[in-house]
Amino acid sequence: MKQIVFWGTRGSLPVAPTGREIRDKIVAALTAANGRSFKNRAALDAFVDQLPFAVNSTYGGNSSCVEIVGNGPEHLICDMGSGARPLGQAKIARFGVPNPQTYHIFISHLHWDHLMGFPFFAPMYIPGNRIIIHGCHAQLEEAIRLQMRAPCFPVDYSQAGASIEFDQMTPDKPHFIAGVNVTPTLQLHAGDSYGYRFDSVDKSVIYSTDSEHKLDQPEEMQRTVRFFAKADLVIFDAMYSLAEAVSVKADWGHSSNMVAVEICQAAGVKRLALFHHEPIHDDKQLSRLLAETRRLEEITRGDQPALDVLSAYDGLIVDL
Repeated sequence: MKQIVFWGTRGSLPVAPTGREIRDKIVAALTAANGRSFKNRAALDAFVDQLPFAVNSTYGGNSSCVEIVGNGPEHLICDMGSGARPLGQAKIARFGVPNPQTYHIFISHLHWDHLMGFPFFAPMYIPGNRIIIHGCHAQLEEAIRLQMRAPCFPVDYSQAGASIEFDQMTPDKPHFIAGVNVTPTLQLHAGDSYGYRFDSVDKSVIYSTDSEHKLDQPEEMQRTVRFFAKADLVIFDAMYSLAEAVSVKADWGHSSNMVAVEICQAAGVKRLALFHHEPIHDDKQLSRLLAETRRLEEITRGDQPALDVLSAYDGLIVDL
C-alpha cells in the first residue's frame, strides 16, 4: 500500500459551504492582505498558501469514500458515499474507455450516506469493468439494488455495464484480496457496522467509521486496541465531542476525537485521521477541533512516540 486518498469525509449526509461562509473566507483573506499588491501569480499563491486552512481551503462536503492505493493494478475503495462520484470520474479520466479495471469496494454498513454514491460511480456503467462489493451484511446486494429501483432512481441496476459481484466476508477472519490481507470486525452502530484492517507486507491501515466506543466497557475498548495495534494510519469516526458522545448523543453510534486519541495511543498507532465529520461543523469548527485534538495528544502522550494527528478533507492524499 502506498497512499490513501480521501474522496468524501463527511458523515450522515453531503453538505456544501453556504454563501455566507464563502463570503467570510474572502473577507478574511482580503483583511490578511491588508492592501498589499502582488507582482505575479506566484507571489499571490505564496500568500494564499500561508493563510489558515479554514480561510484558503475547505474540508469539503462529500460523504464517506476513501481509496487505498496499492502496489498492483486493482483498486481498493472503502464505502460508496457521494465521494464515489468524483472518484469514478477521476478513474475514467485516467484510464479511459475501454480499459477494463477491477474495483474492490468494502462497505462498512448499509446506511444511505455510505451507499448513495454508487449509482453515480461511472465505472459501473462501462462494459469490461469488474466491481466486487465486499461486506459482512447479508442484505448487501439487496441494499445496493434497492436504491437503484424505481421510483428512487431513474437508471435501474440492471443497466450496469460492468460485471458486479458480491462477497460476503466473515468477521475477524483475514481475506487475501488484491495482494492485501483484509480483516473486518464488528463495531457498535445501529444495524451493525464493520471496521476494516488492511495489512500489506510493510504497512497497516485501519478504516473505522460509524462506530461508538464506550469508555465504561473496558473489554470492548481493549478489543479495539488490539485491532488497531501498530497501524500506520487509523481513519476514525470522530463525529462528536466527548461531551456529546457521552451525554446527549450517547448510543447514536459515533465516537469522539478524545476517544480516538486514547485508543490510538494505547495501540501504538503512528498516525490518526479524524473522519466522518459532523455536517453542521464548518471549516473553522473543524480546524479548532483538530487543534484541540493535537493539544490533547501532546499533553497525554507521556514518554511514548508522538501520534501524528490530521483531519481528513476531500482531496487529501496521505503517503504511507
